[in-house]
Amino acid sequence: MKTPINTFKRRLGQDQQLGMFSTLNSASLVELLAGAGFDWILLDTEHSPTEMADVIEQLRALAVHGVSAVVRPAWSDMILIKRLLDAGAQTLLIPSIDTAEEADTAVSYTRYPPFGVRGVSASSRAANYGQNRSYVTTAEAEICIIVQIETPLGLSNLEAIASVPGVDGVFIGPADLAASMGHVGNAQHPEVQAAINDAFDRLRALGKPSGYLTLNEDEARFRMGQGVDMLGVATDTSIVNSGAAGLIGRLGVVAQDKVAL
Repeated sequence: MKTPINTFKRRLGQDQQLGMFSTLNSASLVELLAGAGFDWILLDTEHSPTEMADVIEQLRALAVHGVSAVVRPAWSDMILIKRLLDAGAQTLLIPSIDTAEEADTAVSYTRYPPFGVRGVSASSRAANYGQNRSYVTTAEAEICIIVQIETPLGLSNLEAIASVPGVDGVFIGPADLAASMGHVGNAQHPEVQAAINDAFDRLRALGKPSGYLTLNEDEARFRMGQGVDMLGVATDTSIVNSGAAGLIGRLGVVAQDKVAL
């Protein structure tokens, strides 16, 4: 057995990839959404009840459909990251990175010694339970690290963070950025949007792949035209809420029409 090729990493910076965030901790829902046409689905363990065994079941569901899995650990933590990698995750979105030193530390958690501090297990799920004997020497080439900038401090250090060896892309997190700029709940505030646009301009100048999440369809179209490489356009909750509200709204109109008749 060989270490799986990370298609997401191969395409990053070459093709725009559209995806969504999964937070409801349902392998069945992930399996359903995997057939909808997204390039990637992020399995979130930061803002969701998803635990390690749940991640594995959702990774399996995505693998069947050939949809790239991105996993966000709850924090940039050596143990959390080690466990996710051993579970078979290959692309990680590391939250709340403010400095180049923090980015370098995050990368070190994904590398075996002497280049990092990742603990070695030759019998993990990632190594096909010991059947892939080359995993420990081939894993690094298929691991993709996206760091998430969510504060003005992170933006001020953007070039240094993006230049850290092993950082494959930089994701701008609009919700926490808006909050840290004094506009909690309003990522569309002109000041926040200006900071985000500036960040993407700077990343483009560096030639570093960029990432972003928006539930605003108009903004999603704008970011697509802007060339954001890893663009999240929905969450599982936004899809369910939108579909349910739309259905009830449409049926409500029909019901009122019938009463009027």
